[in-house]
Amino acid sequence: MLGDVLLIRDMHKAAASSIAEKVIEDKKTKSKFYKYIVAISGESGAGKSEVSHALAKELKKLSIRVKILHADNYYKVPPLLRTEWRKEKGMRTVGVNEYDWNLLQGNIKDFKEDRESMMPCIDIIPEQVDKLITDFKKIDMLIIDGLYALKAKNIDMRIHIDLTYHETKMIQIVRGKEKLNNFRMAILEREHQSVIKLKPLANYIINKSYQLTDPETGELV
Repeated sequence: MLGDVLLIRDMHKAAASSIAEKVIEDKKTKSKFYKYIVAISGESGAGKSEVSHALAKELKKLSIRVKILHADNYYKVPPLLRTEWRKEKGMRTVGVNEYDWNLLQGNIKDFKEDRESMMPCIDIIPEQVDKLITDFKKIDMLIIDGLYALKAKNIDMRIHIDLTYHETKMIQIVRGKEKLNNFRMAILEREHQSVIKLKPLANYIINKSYQLTDPETGELV
C-alpha cells in the first residue's frame, strides 16, 4: 500500500533471513524457472509487511527478483466506505470473505504465466484505490502478505506470525492506520478469530520472539 509506515527492525530481518534459507532450500527441489510463492499471515500489527519487505531484500541479494502483493489492497469495499459498510452489515461480514479472491487469484495466475497484470493499490493518505501495472515476466518470486494470505491457492510456503492484536496494540498506535476505538477493537477480535483458523495451514510459525519454528513441535528450525 502506498503511504504505509513500516517499522523494520533487526528481529524482522532475522526472521526474514531464516525464511530465505528455507525458501532457497525448497526452490532447489523445483525446476530452474519455477515461479515460487510465499504467503505471510498474522494479525494487525504483527509485522507481516515488515517481514515481507525484509525477505524481499534478503532474496534480492541472491539475484532473485521479488514482487510483494499486499492482500489489504484486495478488499471488496474501499477504505473510505469500509467502516460504514461494516457497521451497516454487522460484524458477521468481517473476515476472509471481505477479500476479492477472484482478483487476487487472477493476479497470481498472471504471475505464474509470466503475463502483464493490473493490480489494485491502496493509497492510504487519500484512502483511494489506484491501479498498478506489473510485468510479471520479470519477476521470479511472489510474496503475499495479509491477514488471510494463507488461504490463497498455489502457495509454496505459508508463514504465520504468532502474535495477537492484544500484543501488538502499541505498534498499531504508532502506525496510526486506524483509530483504536471500541468499534475497531471489535473488528480486531473478529479478524483474530478468522486468522487463527488459518494457522494450521502454515508450514512455519514465527513465534513471539520472531524466530522461525516448526508448527507441530514449536522447536526452532
